[in-house]
Amino acid sequence: MAARRLTDRIARRWASLPAALRIAVLYVGARLVTTCFLLLAARASAPGSRFGPDATLADLLAGWDGQWYWLVAVSGYPSDPPVTDGGLVGENAWAFLPVYPAVAAVVGAPLGSWVAGASIVSLVAGYGATYVLYRLLSERIGARAGLWAALLFASSPLAALFHVAYAESLFLLLLFLALWQVQRRRYAWLYLLVPLMGFTRPGVLAFSLFLALHGIHRWLIRRQDPLASRDVVHIVATGLFAAVIGFSWIGIAALVTGLPDAYLATELAWRRVWVPDAEAGFVPFEGFVQASVFWAGQLGLPPAAGVVTLVAAVAGVALWLWRGRTARRLGVDLRLWSASYLLYLLAVFFPQSSTFRLLVPLSPLWGAVALPRSRVWRTAALGVCLAAQWWWIHEMYALGDAFWRVP
Repeated sequence: MAARRLTDRIARRWASLPAALRIAVLYVGARLVTTCFLLLAARASAPGSRFGPDATLADLLAGWDGQWYWLVAVSGYPSDPPVTDGGLVGENAWAFLPVYPAVAAVVGAPLGSWVAGASIVSLVAGYGATYVLYRLLSERIGARAGLWAALLFASSPLAALFHVAYAESLFLLLLFLALWQVQRRRYAWLYLLVPLMGFTRPGVLAFSLFLALHGIHRWLIRRQDPLASRDVVHIVATGLFAAVIGFSWIGIAALVTGLPDAYLATELAWRRVWVPDAEAGFVPFEGFVQASVFWAGQLGLPPAAGVVTLVAAVAGVALWLWRGRTARRLGVDLRLWSASYLLYLLAVFFPQSSTFRLLVPLSPLWGAVALPRSRVWRTAALGVCLAAQWWWIHEMYALGDAFWRVP
């Protein structure tokens, strides 16, 4: 009885804490676990790894795309992009947007280290994203489930992104803020959030599509949810604004380099790691078809098997978003965002080892995982997240020795 009373007292005190503090406790705990995983990965780094046998935590934090963001911070963007022996644009900094490296440079300046600044930005933005995700979801699924969703997000398989010099943490904070303001019908905030998102990480075109679908839905249900004229203006204006921002980087790259396809050609340079003949230019939706054939071949399967798997996966996800019981509990807006972002990925992305990272903007779907009230289910989900997190860190950072081990 005494133990139960003590447990009840702790639970009451925990529930009485402000939500921001509870999220902070969970987030710090999750970050300590991830830090341990990263330290273990540095220690396990072998001679064949990208980081070598004497890797440190700082090496891992600055690795992979972090080196490109650092290059943007110190050197900017090339006016003459590198060209391969075949006359094609090679990998260069134009694939990486400027807000994150610039903010990291400002934060890191007093410390004398851009990497330290980048890690601080990722950690702080990650906390902000976790808190806003909790607020976003708790309005739909309740505070308890929202808290579990925040914990799963903070402990997710790719939680190392809250530490390393990648733009994902900052982008997620801006995205969740934007989704939250749309959910609360406070559209004016989007005039600030949309350009920040658009120049932090690719994906704002998906947000433009989301706003179009959101506006259509609000028009269809206007009898149940009155649609004010000012809301119509804001939805249309911010949707168009997001589209302009989304395409502007292509124009900026073209203006600086004198190459009309400088940005798209730069993105295709990474695709040639997997498909060497990907040189004819960007074609929407081609990447997923190419990848389905490529990965089927890697598994010793006929090309048709890859295409059939792709079609089945797209149909299954679409059906779940449309009719799934847990998905419907998240509300229309979060489902429309998820559908918009997935369609965007289908149009522009070539699925490879970075696919898991590219799916992180779908993190509001953690709410669906957290919905079942079973403590066993939620605890098991947390355990799977932590196991998958270690696997991902070990593969990408401790090993990092093959083309399928690129974060």
